[in-house]
Amino acid sequence: MEYAPLIKEIGRGTRGARDLDAEQAEVLFGRILDGRVPELELGAILMSLRIKGESADELRGFERAMQARTAHLEVPASPRCVVLPTFNGARKQANLFPLVALLLARAGVPVLIHGRHDFDSRESPFELLAALGLTLARDVREASAQLRERRIACLPLQALNPGLDALMALRPRLGVRNSGHSVAKLLDPAPGRSVRVVAVTHPEVLDAMGQALGPLTEPAGRALLMRASEGEPYAHLRRRAQLYGYFEGERRDLHPADSTDIDWPLSEACSAAANAQLIRAMLAGEQPVPPRISEQVQALLRLSQ
Repeated sequence: MEYAPLIKEIGRGTRGARDLDAEQAEVLFGRILDGRVPELELGAILMSLRIKGESADELRGFERAMQARTAHLEVPASPRCVVLPTFNGARKQANLFPLVALLLARAGVPVLIHGRHDFDSRESPFELLAALGLTLARDVREASAQLRERRIACLPLQALNPGLDALMALRPRLGVRNSGHSVAKLLDPAPGRSVRVVAVTHPEVLDAMGQALGPLTEPAGRALLMRASEGEPYAHLRRRAQLYGYFEGERRDLHPADSTDIDWPLSEACSAAANAQLIRAMLAGEQPVPPRISEQVQALLRLSQ
């Protein structure tokens, strides 16, 4: 594969660059995940895509390449397994994605948490999970057993897709995120038996993901597309709800009536211990569960059935 002509197309900035078609994107991303692109060309490709932004076709091609290299789990027969990716951690407020996971598990829905963390400026989500007694499984087999036994499991991304994990690990070296961070939100270790939670930060990414998810959930996939909170897969406690469900290729607005922000206090309990204590209090009924979290859980319960 010749990289110079490709870089010439995608590296002309936000206005002059051209998008790859899905087939080109699949071949390119497969080579990236397999470690077959030379360092110089890899850096140029990643920065070009970062500036241009990924199109829906590119995301579909990247996703196919990623899925071909992703390990699969064995999940309980019913309901579907909710897949929660975590790649950021808490910055200014408590991280409540484990609350979503634990509420779903309490309702009998299996939940797989996967991800990686390399932000020195943020609290690690894996330290938070450990403080809640949710330790990382060693491999896919152990995670599958945990899903059967306790309805919740946590895995490092490296155990599911080593090439994608290595690509995302370039962030500290490059100084910015790359396409791996976008496509990792689409990772599905249980095709046809999962509900992918795709939480994005920026509106333009929400649009591209929305266009990509229709075909990506055909014929038997399901997903929840939503705005993230500090990059994590739980609903912002104040922002108006935007919850879009994908049922076998069909998009449905799962929270269409709400169009305004709400006034809800944000906790600054960012440390693992304080954050875990807050989540335990909410699970025990000593603190109220935020309405936006309840709405997200209800949407995922609907999608998992």
